Amino acid sequence: MVRHPLTPEQIEAGRRLGALLRRARAGRDPAEVAHAAGISPETLRKIETGRLPSPGFGTIVCLAEVLDVPMQELAAIWRGGDLPLEAAS
Repeated sequence: MVRHPLTPEQIEAGRRLGALLRRARAGRDPAEVAHAAGISPETLRKIETGRLPSPGFGTIVCLAEVLDVPMQELAAIWRGGDLPLEAAS
């Protein structure tokens, strides 16, 4: 299967998603969060920094559960909606 290059909008959406996940992780150890979500710490770092702008759906679901972030909030960030109030502070 051939993957088409991501658009600039998709890359920016990945950066917003990563920033939200990084804020949600707060002071928690990245290795512990990654392990709990079933991914490697390097994958978590890549997602949080936007270097992996289009992570798999299952990965995002697991991170959302571990970080207690509603999927609707992640979807809104991906679509370009406003940051949630608690993340904006």
